[in-house]
Amino acid sequence: MDASTVEKAYILSRERYAEHGVDADAALVVLSKISLSLPCWQGDDVRGFEKTKEPAYSGGIQATGNYPGRARTVEELRQDLKMAVSLIPGAHRINLHAIYGEFGGRPVARNEFEPEHFRGWLTWAKSEKLKLDFNATCFSHPRAAKGSTLSSPEKEVRRFWIDHVKCCRRIAAFLGRELKAAAVHNLWIPDGSKDRPFDRWTPRLLLKESLDEIFKTEYSPSVMKDSLESKLFGIGSESYVVGSHEFYLGYALANRKIVCLDLGHFHPTESVADKLSALLQFFDELLLHLSRPVRWDSDHVVLLDDEMRRLAEEVVRGRALERVHLAMDFFDASMNRVGAWVIGARAVLKAFLPALLQPQEMLRRAEADGDYFRRLALFEDAKTLPWGAVWDQYCLEQEVPLDGQWHSKIQEYERVVLSKR
Repeated sequence: MDASTVEKAYILSRERYAEHGVDADAALVVLSKISLSLPCWQGDDVRGFEKTKEPAYSGGIQATGNYPGRARTVEELRQDLKMAVSLIPGAHRINLHAIYGEFGGRPVARNEFEPEHFRGWLTWAKSEKLKLDFNATCFSHPRAAKGSTLSSPEKEVRRFWIDHVKCCRRIAAFLGRELKAAAVHNLWIPDGSKDRPFDRWTPRLLLKESLDEIFKTEYSPSVMKDSLESKLFGIGSESYVVGSHEFYLGYALANRKIVCLDLGHFHPTESVADKLSALLQFFDELLLHLSRPVRWDSDHVVLLDDEMRRLAEEVVRGRALERVHLAMDFFDASMNRVGAWVIGARAVLKAFLPALLQPQEMLRRAEADGDYFRRLALFEDAKTLPWGAVWDQYCLEQEVPLDGQWHSKIQEYERVVLSKR
């Protein structure tokens, strides 16, 4: 489809939306301001670049598949990220785990990580006009092998992980300061029990004490923001997770931290979308980890499915776009990894576009009048309004390939670059 065809289709679609009181041009302006945080770990199956003989992942982390072309070095990972970003409309961020530092080919203990280990990422981000987020890596390590980190009964183990997270917060603040955009530092730990424990109280008390010590050092929210990520269960922690939703909810509310909601970390019958209007009554901001659980927290690539659309609708209806941080959290090694980034990011943006194009004033008025027939009819009608033509126009304006046209870019990249690794 050429540019003139796209523009003609958009003009007709814009008129159709205007009949419903919707300004399509304004929706595209808002969409252009949505910034996604891309997970660097999709590019190398959560392996990182530490010089170690330890397993690549452990503690509830699992990437399945062995598709050719995995990034083996920092340079290859950045090359792949650059390719992915070139196919995603808008301006976005890269989310780093601590194990992705540049350590000069020598072992560096995690409690000795320094900002200089991420200087290369900073330089690259500046050159590519990207922002960065950061995560402590409290897994894939001998001191996480027993299933406990910040809640470990062993004082020296807790001390190690406390110091690691302190290092990571300092690195996140450094990156945010240098890039003049706050880096979100997210903390997830794998601590829990495979079978029913006798004592659920002590680990949570120890985790609270560890967090209290970690957060003694305060940073300006202009350079770094802390978030805490809960989980219902994990591999090896099926019966008990120390950092549960209730634990982190209470801690974050009491200590003015951000709560992270991962789409895969709740019971399958729970709707994360429904939680937004409740939590944002009490929190200034939330972090969303956008993933796709298939029967369990399996971190599949995000798709334009019902849950993703419901989530986008709730953010838009609550006028919460500036209060919600959108980060993707998936890692699929069964397919072209670069293509997976693009599928996921474009799916998230597509979910937000029809949410922005819903006839909100008509819906609000119908609900206020108690006209539930009209409300349901508008919901249904909105599903078939021509938002696809609006999406094509957005891609055209952002100078990225249309749907169907970017696939060949990935295939060529695989032929020229990935196949030679």
